[in-house]
Amino acid sequence: MSGKSGGAKTEAGLRGRLLAGAKAMNVPLTEAGAGKLLDYLRLLDKWNRRFNLSGVSGIGEMLDRHVLDSLSVASLMSGETIVDAGSGAGLPGIPLAVLFPGKHFVLVDSNGKKTRFLLQAKLELGLDNVRVEHCRIEDYNGPADLVVCRALATLADCAAKTQHMLSRGAMLLAMKGRHPGAELARLPDAFSVEFMERVHVPGASNRHVAGIRSSV
Repeated sequence: MSGKSGGAKTEAGLRGRLLAGAKAMNVPLTEAGAGKLLDYLRLLDKWNRRFNLSGVSGIGEMLDRHVLDSLSVASLMSGETIVDAGSGAGLPGIPLAVLFPGKHFVLVDSNGKKTRFLLQAKLELGLDNVRVEHCRIEDYNGPADLVVCRALATLADCAAKTQHMLSRGAMLLAMKGRHPGAELARLPDAFSVEFMERVHVPGASNRHVAGIRSSV
């Protein structure tokens, strides 16, 4: 088998896995959207080899542990402006921006090499609905209807870092692995948990998301 045909087979396999995973989660991912997400994964894999943006290596593993995991909160997207706080390599912001081209996503991160990657991904993927902010989460003062944190910190830390946005009416979606019972118990009284849901991610056994609001 030639390298070209082998590459096409790999591409088709990845596309099939991505579309099947999205379907299993009831996420309305189009063929065009899947193609854009695979382009994102190739770019992330290329940059990751040089700059270590993610502890997950290989496009196949990134597809499951990064992209499908990011899409698991698709049904909870609300409002027009979504802030990805501590976006890192663009997770979950970039997959969600591909899925929701009509919403505006602000990717906030204080790490220079990561924001350079985010700017390159925005350019190469043609994501006109994405803005990259190189700053600490606490220093972002723009609008926010919804704030998403993925693998950032404890619930208490996530709430504290985003409190200035929550106090203006935004809700925090905190993406976690196993049920964060101990973290919930340590959440300050200034915050209330609106919901805690287990979300389905193909290949992952324990994924949860908490909806948190400021009560002050």
